[in-house]
Order: sequence, then structure tokens, then C-alpha cells
Amino acid sequence: MYHPLRTLTLASLVGLFAASCATSPTGQRQLSLVSDSQMASLGNTAYNDMKKTIPISKDPAQTAYVNCIANAITTELNDKQAWEVTLFDDDQVNAFALPGGKIGVYTGLLKVAETPDQLAAVMGHEVAHVLADHGKARYSANLAGQAGLLAGQILIGASSSSNKRGAMAALGIGLQFGVMMPYGRSHETEADVLGLDMLAKAGFDPRASTQLWRNMAAANPGAPPEFMSTHPAATTRIDNLQKRMPKAMNIYQQARSSGRIPNCRIPV
Repeated sequence: MYHPLRTLTLASLVGLFAASCATSPTGQRQLSLVSDSQMASLGNTAYNDMKKTIPISKDPAQTAYVNCIANAITTELNDKQAWEVTLFDDDQVNAFALPGGKIGVYTGLLKVAETPDQLAAVMGHEVAHVLADHGKARYSANLAGQAGLLAGQILIGASSSSNKRGAMAALGIGLQFGVMMPYGRSHETEADVLGLDMLAKAGFDPRASTQLWRNMAAANPGAPPEFMSTHPAATTRIDNLQKRMPKAMNIYQQARSSGRIPNCRIPV
């Protein structure tokens, strides 16, 4: 049976997504349903909220160390925006970067990223997410996922109640494992590659990135299987980094020969 609303829904979604695609720095196609200014506003709001709710480190040596590495990386960027860096006093083994030029590092990460080069690998990775517009793409994908679920409700509207529940559950699982998680893994892989080049350009040794992920794997032994995670397994990341390593080493050697030798000392 012909259903005008269903046909209109599908046509609208196809038209919206076709008109809202962008290309990442490595050529990946990704959704772009919001503007840069909107993403910067969201990033600034989230960052300010975090600074109000999470303690900020009062250790001047650790703060200076983190800022030294962040400044070395961001100085080499083409965007030339001012980046704000905050060291949060929290045991999380994590860091992040947000649209609008915001970087956050948790003190727990300093116990796992044991050298300046290893910490630069994490921070380069996080900054790469911002420069590749991954936040915008994920936010857009979430909007699209919500629209897809709504469309699914319309398209299966004529089914029986029990069939509806089963179909919607399957659709939700399909979006999570079939789209959103692989989408997240592709972003992580791209950020690994871009971040590797970025830290090498700043004069940090890219070879430290593989040891970093060995440390990360040791610190997180209960990680879920890769297909159930938005992040690639540590072994997958290491393999991808090793493939990129010859190019990154060339960038690193050029940076060092040009005098880019960061002097970021580990706090005692």
C-alpha cells in the first residue's frame, strides 16, 4: 500500500543527509548538520561546566608540564586559535579537546603516559579530533540517528504492536553497533594518524605512541571486545600507528633538524 507520509519521510531524510556531508582531512565522508560557531559554543559551555564541577590541579609543576606539551603542539597548527589548557585533579586516565580550542587533561593520565612524548601522543590525538571536526560529525550523527528512529516509527506504523516493539529494538541495536560504534572507531583511527603527524611536527618522538597504547592496555585490562566499543583495541591502534610511522619519523626528523626540540620536563 502506498503511504505518502512514509515516502515523504524517506525523501526528506535522503535529501538532508546528501546535502550535509563534509570531508575529513584524510578523505572520510562525515555528516555536518551544525555550524562551527554552534560547536564552539557547545564546547565552551561544556568546558566551563567541567571547570565548575571537577577540581582543578593546584600543582604548579604538573600544570606547567602539561601546558608545555600542549603549547608545543598547538603552536604548529595552521588554525592559530588560542587554546586553553586545564589540568583536572582526577584519577581518570584520560584527556580531551573540545571545539572552541579547549584542552583538558586528568592527573590520572600522568601515571600512564610516562614521558613527554607519550603524553604528547594523547594530546595530539585529542586535538586532532577537533581539527577533523569529529565532534561535529558525532553530534550530527546523533541528530541523524534520532531522525532515523523517528522515521522508523513512521515506516513501521502499520505493524502489529508486538512487531513494532521488536522492529524498533532491532533498529536501535542496528544504529548503535552498525553505525555509531564503527563511526566512532573510524574517528579514533583518523585521530591517531593525524595526531601522530602533529606530535612529530612539534618535535616529539612518534615512536612513543606505541608504548603509550601498551601502557593504556595494561591500565584497562577489562576493555570490551572491539566490535562493542567506540574505540579500536590497543593492538589495532598500534598496528595502525606502525603503518604510519615511517611518514611520522620523517616529519619528526625534519622538526628536530629545524630546532623544534620541546623542553617539557617531567615533574619530580
